[in-house]
Amino acid sequence: MARRSATKKATRSKKVPRAVLQQIRLFATDLDGVLTDGGMYYAESGDEWKKFNTRDGMGIKLLQRAGLITAIVTQERTKLVARRAEKLAIPELHQGVMDKLLLVREMARRHGLTLSQVAYIGDDINDLETLKEVGFSATPADGMPQVAAVVDYICQKKGGEGAVREIIEMILEAQGAKFEVRSSKFHVAHSGKRS
Repeated sequence: MARRSATKKATRSKKVPRAVLQQIRLFATDLDGVLTDGGMYYAESGDEWKKFNTRDGMGIKLLQRAGLITAIVTQERTKLVARRAEKLAIPELHQGVMDKLLLVREMARRHGLTLSQVAYIGDDINDLETLKEVGFSATPADGMPQVAAVVDYICQKKGGEGAVREIIEMILEAQGAKFEVRSSKFHVAHSGKRS
């Protein structure tokens, strides 16, 4: 896969090639500024708080039910992040990661995938190399300008405000996933074959 140049222009439209989204099998996301609003909140006691969007969480569950692998890749290392990943049953939680591209390559290899089958959403300069190499890359609406310059898609929503769900719905729609609500549970059915 060719590296994306820093002069590439991303689009805010939803005209991402369907074939690119159809091949995605692993969805990885940064944490701060993507799954959260990027703020770090501290209580007087020293406790750290983060605000997560429940719709992003539901999107992650929908991906899992559709058979995609989900991952969080972050430089942060906190019990709070581990609790969120556990609650969402995210099988690939990687904290304290300094070389995100190396980790994403290894994760893809372990699952028998190529980088072209990986979607990654990040918002800051420590995500740049990974965003340039994966099959589909995105950033929230408030991602850093250097990041917006290299990604395939700039979300309409900000980090922590539904950007992850926006990308997930694009992937699932391209892959033909349909959602049926059955009482208090939901079911993901595919229309047609997944490649």
